[in-house]
Amino acid sequence: MKELLDKLVKNLREELIQYGELLSLLEQQQELIINRSADGIMQNLTSIHAQMAEIAKARSCREQCREDAAESLGLEAELPIKEMYSSFPVEYQSLVQALVDEVNELLIKANQRLRQNHLLLSRSLEFMQKLI
Repeated sequence: MKELLDKLVKNLREELIQYGELLSLLEQQQELIINRSADGIMQNLTSIHAQMAEIAKARSCREQCREDAAESLGLEAELPIKEMYSSFPVEYQSLVQALVDEVNELLIKANQRLRQNHLLLSRSLEFMQKLI
């Protein structure tokens, strides 16, 4: 069981890293939008798409670990991770909960940044259309 939970923790940390990378790219994108760097934005979009693929891989690995841990604990494989905390050994409960909370916080921040960037791009487009 310890090996499964160590693997779950490792995968949660990897997912955290990948979301952090995405957030960094989105912050860079915001700067590029503000500076009206069309070439930079195009390169940045390519990087963002690649990063989204990395996040999908990390999420898939984490999800498989969660399912394996659930089955090992005699729980339903579809049980959300937050409902599994109490079944984990005490030394893993707080760690897993903190990692899941951090992943969720970064996901929220990334979504907020995506909306901000979309709004900035829309306003820039409107401005350019008025100029033309």
